[in-house]
This record gives sequence, structure tokens and C-alpha cells, in this order.
Amino acid sequence: MKLLTRRFVLFLLLLVGISGHDVQTANAQTDPLPSWNDGPPKKAIIDFVTRVTTQGGPDFVPSAERVATFDNDGTLWPEQPVYFQMAFALDEIQRMAPQRPEWRQKEPFKSLLQGDMKGFARFGKSGVLDIVAASHTGMTTEVFRQNVLDWTSKARHPRFKRLYTELVYQPMLELLSYLRANGFKTFIVSGGGVEFMRPWVETVYGIPPEQVVGSSGVVQFGFDQNGKPELKKIAKIEFVDDGPGKPVGINRFIGRRPIFAFGNSDGDLQMLQWTAGGQGARFLGIVRHTDPDREYAYDRESKIGKLDKALDEAAAKGWTVVNMKMDWKTIFPPEK
Repeated sequence: MKLLTRRFVLFLLLLVGISGHDVQTANAQTDPLPSWNDGPPKKAIIDFVTRVTTQGGPDFVPSAERVATFDNDGTLWPEQPVYFQMAFALDEIQRMAPQRPEWRQKEPFKSLLQGDMKGFARFGKSGVLDIVAASHTGMTTEVFRQNVLDWTSKARHPRFKRLYTELVYQPMLELLSYLRANGFKTFIVSGGGVEFMRPWVETVYGIPPEQVVGSSGVVQFGFDQNGKPELKKIAKIEFVDDGPGKPVGINRFIGRRPIFAFGNSDGDLQMLQWTAGGQGARFLGIVRHTDPDREYAYDRESKIGKLDKALDEAAAKGWTVVNMKMDWKTIFPPEK
């Protein structure tokens, strides 16, 4: 009987010019977050979006004020076993080494090029800064952009063996699309380098480069040897968009307090607090990494993406915590 009814409905729809493909599309659209399991986080998101977009409702927010901010590392794509930008820097040192023979005798490059990661680790933060400076500066912004695009087109994650830009969270891609379909403007607010993210985020997330806030180094205007104007990246930090820097970056580059914010670590706590401090309806979300089989499991003790104080505040204030293992049907998009 059910099959007969479905065929009858399809017959009627065909009579008015609606195809079976359109019916399938319409059915898919009834669930805006198909990769999310039914549960409190999914319900909280949909309820919030419904409330702030219902004209005449007590929580209605004009579309111009529907600003949503997302951390990147650990929130939109993984951050283990190292931040992906650091993987880029390490690969760039290997690529550039033939043109820099002095690195073979100079630390921390010597240890890194010899594959001695323990030796490289001895140099701590200063060693990391040396590697980042060498791989990210002393070139024009155009050259750096192309270096990033070349890397993202071929570099693969050591565990998942997929391009890094394929390892984005399918549930979060759906969330970004769902918000934009409901009049939100989506921004990335990340501790990662703004010029590392901007070359690829529009293709991967649908977020244009002007809606990316990140850490940045000094860039200087000048002319090349042919008199052509250029912007050159200098080995000097300009702005760190992490922790308390995130609300500062939001104020400086966006100019509106978000009503919706998602993070995954203590580095996102101040962004969540800043968002929560505004008037009217607010949504605060945290991705908690709980799935060692499909991704990773870590929080309070992790050296990367530590989630401790923010987790406690989320529990105390009723923020939405997404349990990756329980709340997501799938982690990554299907392989192409």
C-alpha cells in the first residue's frame, strides 16, 4: 500500500512537471544536517536558527546581524598529529633545502632535514619560529599563495592518506551551508595564518577570503626590479588571532559581535565568551574530539587543541558540546 501510494504521489507530481529527482532533492532538504545524528546538539542548532530567523518572533535577528564565527583547526578540519600549517612548513623546508645548502649545517634545519625530530624538538618554540619564518617569509604574497596552493593540491595526511583539504568535517560543511541558507554570514576566526587559509577556504568551505580572520605577519609594500608593485612578507609578527586575540580580531576585522560561534579548544574560549556576552539569542558550540577510530580522541591533556577551561565553562553555562563519536554519523566527505 505504501509503495502504491508513493507511486501515485510521483504520478501526480509528474503531471504538474516535478520530476522524481526533484522529489528526492526535496526530501533531502527536509533534513538540513543529514550527517548529524538526532540529538541535543542538532536540535539546539536547528531551534536556534529557527528562532532567530522567524520574523515577528521574540528572538528574531535581522540578517545583517546574523554573524557566525568558526575556529578552523580542530573545528572545521583536524589538527592532529600536528597543525596542518606546521605540516606545510615542514614540507616547505624539505622542498626549499636544495636552494639553501647552508641549512645542512645549521640548526634547527640540520636536525629536521636529517629526519631527527627529537633533535628538532630540543629547540622548542624558537625552532618552530625559525622553520615558520623560513617557509613563510622573504617572498611576495603571490609567491606564498602559490606555494600554499601547490601544497594543498598534493600533500596528504600521514594517517588518512588523503589531501588535507579533503579532511574537512562533513557535518560542519553542512552547518556552514545551513547557516548561509538562513541569512547568516560565516567567518573563520582562527589562530592559523590568514594568508595560509585564504588561498583555499572559498573552494573548500564556501567562505570568501575577506571573511577570514587569522594570525598575520608584517607585509610591506614595495617594487620589484622591474618596477612592478608588490607585497612582501617580512619575518615579523603583526597579530596573533588566538585566545584573547580572537575577540580583538573580530572587533577589528568584522565589526559586529557574532550571535553564533563554534570552537574546539581553550584557544577559542574568549571568542565564545565574547559572543555569549551580547544581547539577545546566542549560540555557543564546542566540537569535542571523542572518536579515536574515525578521527582522534583528546581534550584536557592534549598539547594540541587542549580543551579544559572551555569544557568546564560550557558545562557551567549550558553551551552546546558536540560529541564527535555520538553526534556525527560521518566525519569526512566521501572520497572522490
